[in-house]
Amino acid sequence: MKVAICDDSIEDLMTIEHILTTYRDKNPKVSLEIEKFSDARQLYARIQKNELADLYILDMLMPEKSGIDLGNEIRRYGSEKAIIYITTSDEFALDAYDVHAIRYLLKPVRDSQLYEALDYAFTCSGVSQGPRYLVRTRQGLVSVPYSRIEYIENSSRMLAVHLVDGEIIKSIFIRSSFDEEIGELIREDDFMQVHKSFLVNKRYVRRLNGDHILLESGDGVPVSKKRAADVKREYLLYVSGQYH
Repeated sequence: MKVAICDDSIEDLMTIEHILTTYRDKNPKVSLEIEKFSDARQLYARIQKNELADLYILDMLMPEKSGIDLGNEIRRYGSEKAIIYITTSDEFALDAYDVHAIRYLLKPVRDSQLYEALDYAFTCSGVSQGPRYLVRTRQGLVSVPYSRIEYIENSSRMLAVHLVDGEIIKSIFIRSSFDEEIGELIREDDFMQVHKSFLVNKRYVRRLNGDHILLESGDGVPVSKKRAADVKREYLLYVSGQYH
């Protein structure tokens, strides 16, 4: 997938690129070709030549050409292209809706927010996001990309699958043990069981304390005394591996 980023702030441009490359590293089955623009006029001219990307990540407030100017031009040439706005103000949200942007995020954007937006963009485009976790709900089977799962809680033999966008998918009563239900996830490097009733996605851990974990969403998850030392060691190994 070809991704074009446009922001007149070089610092913000580099931050977004870093989040994208980290996402690509964490999702080896996803192909991302990234192109950056600090001058909206250059991207505008590229669009007018019908040289289109698959996904656009745009600042809203830029000199000469605004994010909405770019969005309208994108829609003239590629109605199916995905647009994500990342900006400092929420006053243009309705304008973003008019150009059918898939997400409108406020700066400073969190990694998890942009990860979720990318997941959604790939879902819309049909691009594979890698393995998926099946949750049995009252409405039937729900398929969730591993990358969207922040943590899973087991309560009264029912699973609550917490996603990075705040959605919670609740399962029906499970007949097998929690360990069996999360067995496929435990085999993945991104996940660790921190309590007999909690599994977390390491990529969304903001802070690890002795007896609990703070996640990107702000939710706290308990760490059992029995697992505390192993959890700390496993997470530190995971973090150190991200910077090699």
